[in-house]
Amino acid sequence: MPPRRRPPPGRARTDLPPLKIVRKIVILQLAYYVSATALILFTTLVYGTQFSLDLVLSWDSLRGDTTLGWMLGLVWMLNSLAGIIFLLVLVVRSKLIPDFALTIHFLHFFATSLYTHSIPSNLLWWGLQCASASLMTFGGIWACQWRELRPISLGGIAGSGAGQSAGSSSQPAADEGSPSRGRGRERSLQGDNGEYEMAEMKGVSEQAV
Repeated sequence: MPPRRRPPPGRARTDLPPLKIVRKIVILQLAYYVSATALILFTTLVYGTQFSLDLVLSWDSLRGDTTLGWMLGLVWMLNSLAGIIFLLVLVVRSKLIPDFALTIHFLHFFATSLYTHSIPSNLLWWGLQCASASLMTFGGIWACQWRELRPISLGGIAGSGAGQSAGSSSQPAADEGSPSRGRGRERSLQGDNGEYEMAEMKGVSEQAV
């Protein structure tokens, strides 16, 4: 048995190059913030309050003693459901979902800290981030595995099989015409035999004379 080849050392990097990873992270982060901004803007319009960037990037806006704070928490959870769709479209592979989902929330923590110039100290904000990261991770893994396990449609093979069956069904029709040719051959053979017998009888009669 021949020995197995060892994969080249740079194969893992060629499968998923760093530039492609960075590009996916940037696109996912932008999609995460665009979706959150749209949902928060719609919520403020319905609630009748003024929209500001603090509602998106400030951890102090998530408060448990105001209705707006709870509504923002619900909006961020809805945004996590939208993030599952982004992960399904851009990441595709289920084993990479936890890395990208946690990276999104880590970058959000970094952006929030830079915007507020302080590390978040609100327990509701931390609890929301844990719940959002868990939802995106498990939901993204389930969605990717569901798509990976979907049955492959064999429409082309089925169509060729139908064409083959149609072709095979047309063959007996062509074969049905062959007995007619066979009968013609039998008639010609019978005619030839008859002429041969008549010629033989003529020869016999001439010898008798």
